[in-house]
Amino acid sequence: MEQEIHNPEDNIFQYIDKLKLLLSAAAWQNMLMDCSKNELFVLLLLYRQSDVNMTQIAEYIGVPLNTATGIVARMEKKDIIMRERSPEDKRIVTISMTAEGKECIQSIMKKFLYYGQLMMESFTAEEIQLIFRTVDKGINVLEMEHHHNQEAEQNVKVRKIQID
Repeated sequence: MEQEIHNPEDNIFQYIDKLKLLLSAAAWQNMLMDCSKNELFVLLLLYRQSDVNMTQIAEYIGVPLNTATGIVARMEKKDIIMRERSPEDKRIVTISMTAEGKECIQSIMKKFLYYGQLMMESFTAEEIQLIFRTVDKGINVLEMEHHHNQEAEQNVKVRKIQID
């Protein structure tokens, strides 16, 4: 089925409707344990690096340190991550996944890998190359737009009001 590009919003919603059928809401809720987007990114960071500090988390998810601290505290209450002070330097706190957090992210990765493999098996080598080129091109456009927006924000002049 060829998608028409004259109404991108309709196309997006059609794809969302098709994709929601992959997993029931209950399965997603159990699998993601009611995690926010930032919490999922923290889990992915920990999955790849095993343990990190608060500064690394804040930089990775692009939030201030105090926001990252709140996110980590919520995740710690859910028992999916834990904080530990370094025995050598008590000022250093490392964050790592608990066994439950590891099970959660492994379950998520297993599902994504399963569905990804299922889809990839249905494509030819040429189609796979086209998919990756298309996705790369889309990411490049979004990165350029992000860079452009950052430059525009830096060029905004702040007017100071003097208070006597």
